Amino acid sequence: MTAHDQILDLKTRMQQSIIGQEDVIDRLLIGLLADGNLLIEGLPGLAKTRAVKSLAKNIAADFGRIQFTPDLLPADVTGTEMYFSEDGKGTFKFQPGPIFGNIILADEINRAPAKVQAALLEAMEERQVTVAGTTHKMPDLFIVMATQNPIEQEGTYPLPEAQMDRFLMHVKIDYGDEDAEAQVIRLVRGEQATVKGAKPKKKSPLSQKAVFDARAEIDNVHTSEAIEMYIVDLIFATRYPKRYSEQLKTWIEIGASPRGGIGLDKCSRAHAWLQGRDYVTPDDIRAVIHNVLRHRIMLSYEANAEGITADQVIKEIVAQVAVP
Repeated sequence: MTAHDQILDLKTRMQQSIIGQEDVIDRLLIGLLADGNLLIEGLPGLAKTRAVKSLAKNIAADFGRIQFTPDLLPADVTGTEMYFSEDGKGTFKFQPGPIFGNIILADEINRAPAKVQAALLEAMEERQVTVAGTTHKMPDLFIVMATQNPIEQEGTYPLPEAQMDRFLMHVKIDYGDEDAEAQVIRLVRGEQATVKGAKPKKKSPLSQKAVFDARAEIDNVHTSEAIEMYIVDLIFATRYPKRYSEQLKTWIEIGASPRGGIGLDKCSRAHAWLQGRDYVTPDDIRAVIHNVLRHRIMLSYEANAEGITADQVIKEIVAQVAVP
């Protein structure tokens, strides 16, 4: 099987355990292929954790889960130096924390204080952790997928803008339709019956090599100069909204950082590759722009007072910027 066939097979496996969230599955795969970290937001019970675990289960990779709580310490994430005594001699050895894995689920990341959230920054950006003056490298395949709950804000610690910018995409999960709800009920009923009865034969997990091969192919996906300028125009529309409309000017306080343009390029190439193309079209950019930019735009007081969301602002930007 080619790398493309193997990734599509991975998508099919995930769809069997995640019902009614096809768009979320696509975004998880794009994050994996684009080698970026994801922030997943949704109400309780919408399969945020299940989706990440389903991805990890179907890849030959080490999965780590960190449940963020107010009493968590940075060392609980990164690991720490431990003192060991043997044959009368003592020495300090580094005990790796749960961050040392391939696919890391940072569950309810906004429930931990700022020091713990900051402990993720070096690992997410630099792919390394420094403890007691010693730097420890992360594995070649390393991705952080953090979840947060948009309700119950009392006692939480909102992520600062600088840390939000480190996430390649901000993925939002919503309720499925009636058919999907019925399928979820049947799926859980079937899983409970399987636990009590004979277990079905499991397929071999996808190798990490397939992911790296797919990334190498995505690196060769062609982005024309016109498409590059389209990305630049979209980013600059968030920084200089007055060029496009007075309404956008009143809505946007601060526009997207250069990471926004880099994220659009990476994610649009991964999206094009998943569609079986070796070139990027404007449709690929429009497919991922909300996920890439919704957490990189700071809205003005006027926009918040009017109940305007980042998605509405991005929709208006896409409508205003000329398509090549």
